[in-house]
Amino acid sequence: MVGLTRRSLLTASGAAAMGLAAPAIIRPAWAADSVKLGCLFSSSGTMANIEGRLNYVVRMAADEINAKGGVNGRQITVSISDPASDWPLYAQVGRQMLQQEKVAALFGCWTSVSRKSVLPVVEQNDGLLFYPLHFEGEENSKNIVYVNSPPTSSVLPAVDYLMGGEGVGAKRFFMIGSDYVWPRTINKQLKAYWKGKGIAETAWREEYVPLGFSNFQTLVSQVRAFAAQPGGQPIVVLTVVGSSIPDFLREFANQGIRATDVPILGLDMVEADLEGLDTAPLVGHLNCWAYLQAAKGERNQTFLKAWADYVKAKNVPFKGDVVIDPMVSAYDSVHLWALSAAKAGSFDVPEVRKAFAGLSFDDPSGYTLKMTAENNYVSRGVFIGSVNEKQGFDVLWQSPDAPKPVPFGI
Repeated sequence: MVGLTRRSLLTASGAAAMGLAAPAIIRPAWAADSVKLGCLFSSSGTMANIEGRLNYVVRMAADEINAKGGVNGRQITVSISDPASDWPLYAQVGRQMLQQEKVAALFGCWTSVSRKSVLPVVEQNDGLLFYPLHFEGEENSKNIVYVNSPPTSSVLPAVDYLMGGEGVGAKRFFMIGSDYVWPRTINKQLKAYWKGKGIAETAWREEYVPLGFSNFQTLVSQVRAFAAQPGGQPIVVLTVVGSSIPDFLREFANQGIRATDVPILGLDMVEADLEGLDTAPLVGHLNCWAYLQAAKGERNQTFLKAWADYVKAKNVPFKGDVVIDPMVSAYDSVHLWALSAAKAGSFDVPEVRKAFAGLSFDDPSGYTLKMTAENNYVSRGVFIGSVNEKQGFDVLWQSPDAPKPVPFGI
């Protein structure tokens, strides 16, 4: 496997920058004996603990495909990188992978700001980026495959659940997010949704913190004060990301606030964020994703075993018994790309893109992923999870099928 370091990237960045004015002429990625894929996931910085895992699961998926003969007679190799949780660096690395490493497709980004930094790069070079995170929607590029869910398929069902009789009858909402595009856009959409339901603006509050923020003592005290006010059941809609998530949960528990008092809906919260935490005082807080490790079914058990075996065999520096949604979505992405390339009989991006329509893949979640000719969004199921005492999530609710994704609106 090939790796890009920050030093090698910056050494080449001057030359790469000269190509900004016009699309690069890219040698076909299939001209060699193998076809190369590129990863844009950070293994350092504030996103490292969660993003770093995705490099390995992409390679695991590639190994699975190679063991069955590869794609179009070619074996897959994977070029990894470390954008270091530095948003402009994702674009620079992506450009280098497309123009110099000649990758057939990119798999990467966690935050929406990193995706948006890469978007003009893949559009300019007519590359493909498979993006494995649920996100704010409001975007539809032919050069990005949106493998996870827009808000109508993820956030909205979870918020509706908490507002309804099955949930807690939520009437008031304290929004706390990292200060960038995804939290601000999600919260803007939610405010419009609540307004449409006749909920007064006095029923919500929103606060934002810098990426990597860790000292939540004052904000959690503000949540306590908000919860003490009249007007009905409050919840926290949490859109902080990366290392800020366990820091927030830790402070919430330290101040003695339980889910029975003020439930947290953590929109970016995954199983890995609970590692090392005492989750007993966090039981009952919620998340929503297209996959939970606790998903039932043989397909998930097969995937969990494959990951555990891969971690052991390859000395992967992450736990073999922890799997998160974006890992599964990245794994799905490689298989979707391989299926489309095989269907097209080509690695040429326009031909691969034409082959998306009608594709399906049996995901470890138990749902079948589907693509149409309408856009590059993927139909996914959705789960609402509840924190348990074992640093994981129990399945609280799941959709009966995979809803059709709606790119715009909520």
